[in-house]
Amino acid sequence: MKARRLSSDEISNLCRALSLLLHAGASVGDALSLLADGESSPFLRLLLDHMSRQADAGDSLSEAVRETGCFPDYVCGLLAVGERSGRTEEALNALADYYEERFRLDRRMRSLLLYPAVLLLVMLAVLVVLLTRVLPIFNDVYADLGSQLTGVAGGLLALGQLLDRAMPLLCLLLALSVGLLALFAASPAFREALSAWWRKRWGDRGVSQQLNTARFAQSLAMGLNSGLPLEESLSLSANLLEDVPAARQRCASCLARLEQGEPLTQAMTGSALLPQHECRLLELGLRSGNGDSAMSQIARRLSEDSESALNEAVARVEPALVLVTSSLVGMVLLSVMLPLMNIMSAIG
Repeated sequence: MKARRLSSDEISNLCRALSLLLHAGASVGDALSLLADGESSPFLRLLLDHMSRQADAGDSLSEAVRETGCFPDYVCGLLAVGERSGRTEEALNALADYYEERFRLDRRMRSLLLYPAVLLLVMLAVLVVLLTRVLPIFNDVYADLGSQLTGVAGGLLALGQLLDRAMPLLCLLLALSVGLLALFAASPAFREALSAWWRKRWGDRGVSQQLNTARFAQSLAMGLNSGLPLEESLSLSANLLEDVPAARQRCASCLARLEQGEPLTQAMTGSALLPQHECRLLELGLRSGNGDSAMSQIARRLSEDSESALNEAVARVEPALVLVTSSLVGMVLLSVMLPLMNIMSAIG
């Protein structure tokens, strides 16, 4: 069986169904076999059947999951911890909640990013048509009147002639851009690869840093809800940020500070893992024995804040694109219409 990474939606659905079957008293092997029998996807049916045979042969759920190579390391690690502490159902429910939230956020980001990209392509196409097809018509009109385009209009005409000569290349670039947009919209694997490339290079700045902080908080809440101590939850949560070197370094810095005896609030604030007021709330929750509830509330707030920041960033991009491209179109038209109006008034 050729391994491929499962999507966030597939992991969430699988963990939720397994949790329900285990809660009903089914063994791990029987639960996986039941899921395989009702699965419509050939790949998932083979995967679940393979995991069921592994479980019947004596492997634990975490071992069967790890052996497939289709699940993130965090899923395998948290399941192993849940089995060790006798809280496998809680671990499965926490994973289902986390990856359901990841799927919802990924879908939201896809819809937010696609519209500005399509708008940009359309407006660029309008500008190219204006420069290569409309301006030459005005140039012919000026020639008939015994004049020619000069200044800004002349420069734009020269640019249009250059673009016209490069039209085959422009068409190729346009087709490539449309193909990439279609692939981004339709292929989860391509989106994940592109996102991983982006996160590795610029994934810890601005809105991206807020999204990383929200991911970390959700992961930390998942670990605490599954019965993990804070230090182990921090170590395990760092695995989710392995594709963002700067964020992973912050986790390592926080763990080092805690090992040196720094208070939790000071360690987390100094390493910029969480905002200071959220660190204080988490410390109070841990002292009162409600650390998992406090962390869940922190994760929910940070997730909402990161989504709001993303929406605001995209909301600024759309009018900026419209403003810039509309200004360019207006500049092109005015640069040729105003001299033409002066010529016509002189003739009249």
